[in-house]
Amino acid sequence: MNRIAVYVHAHDPILRAGVLSQLRQRPELRLADRDEATVALVVGDTVDDDLLRALKALRCRGDLRIIVISRHVDDGGLIAVMEVGVAGLVRRAEATEDRLLTIIQAAAKGEGSLPPDLLGRLLTQVGTVQRNVLGPRGLTFTGLADREIQVLRLVADGYDTAEIAARLCYSQRTVKSVMHDVTTRLNLRNRSHAVAYALRNGLL
Repeated sequence: MNRIAVYVHAHDPILRAGVLSQLRQRPELRLADRDEATVALVVGDTVDDDLLRALKALRCRGDLRIIVISRHVDDGGLIAVMEVGVAGLVRRAEATEDRLLTIIQAAAKGEGSLPPDLLGRLLTQVGTVQRNVLGPRGLTFTGLADREIQVLRLVADGYDTAEIAARLCYSQRTVKSVMHDVTTRLNLRNRSHAVAYALRNGLL
């Protein structure tokens, strides 16, 4: 059996001991130190500065999948842990041995886990930010404006500047300006690099 290596972090040693005792029961898992773990569990009472610092320190290992176990998560804490880039979040009251195993296995496969009510709150927050902050500025969560995405899609389809300008009813100067803005802002070398970036990030 290929056991999943799991690291547990908690500022409270009693909390850490409690989670470790649950994980030791599972033959599918093995306890590991931070450097060899595939999945890390960060345990706390709430999403506070200490917990966020621990998440950011673990995030330095780009391949490590992180799960937060917290007693309470408010909207601000939910957004904060999502910004750090966690693979899952579970309330301590719901962190049974079986539930932890399911979430750890999902994280190891690259999947995410959120309690349904927190997922609903997150989607509401995302919609609010898009409507009230990004939308009025002509931006999306990708960091690109709609017209920048339109131009990139046409570049990816092989159209030249004149053809793009004709299709979008822009001047050629506007198309060149859009491409210049995108490549400069994202530190890209040229059109091909811009298209590759957009494809890698699911924008096209």
